[in-house]
Amino acid sequence: MLYWSIKTVLSPIFFIVFRMKVARASALPRRGPVILAANHQSFCDSLFIPLCVARKVTYLAKAEYFDDKRTSWFFRALGQIPIRRGGGDESRRALETAAEALVGGKVIALYPEGTRSPDEFVHRGRTGVARLALETGAPVVAVGLLGTTKVQPVGARLLRPFRPVEVRFGEPRWLTSEDVAAAGDEHRALRAFTDALMAEITELSERPYVDEYIVKNADSS
Repeated sequence: MLYWSIKTVLSPIFFIVFRMKVARASALPRRGPVILAANHQSFCDSLFIPLCVARKVTYLAKAEYFDDKRTSWFFRALGQIPIRRGGGDESRRALETAAEALVGGKVIALYPEGTRSPDEFVHRGRTGVARLALETGAPVVAVGLLGTTKVQPVGARLLRPFRPVEVRFGEPRWLTSEDVAAAGDEHRALRAFTDALMAEITELSERPYVDEYIVKNADSS
């Protein structure tokens, strides 16, 4: 498969060129569904996380990448799931596809902030990750990325070598119907789970937190 071929080629290069360090990757379940939830400050974040995970990682990718013939083949070959951020039926179908992938035992990577952060902060998380966890029973593993903004700052097309990158993984956490009952209703349970998840991502990534959603724009990814 193209995914494993690309990973085999890139892994030794990235680990040497970017002095990659990985912390607690052994915490990831070796089988069954898993949701990886990470901070997102650079476009290249989606390159580094899969290189640290022994299992295949699937992303919900911005649908515009699939509209461009120059990039659509690459994202489809890697099994990525297109999602349009405008909401509506297309977004719901993409999330349903992600849920189907989780039920099938796959690893899905998501950015709870919803898009790339325009600043140094980790922002308030959206509850989609928590909802997927509740609906599928999949554990969520927080991921903290350090150094990727120096490798590829916003607006940069190429990766800058010899900037160290570290990827840190947290312990799996679950959201269950018992948690919903204890919280009093589903909305409160989703919000509480998401806030706790963002607190862990903030700690792992060593970035300050701001309790505000990122305002999405056409240039975000």
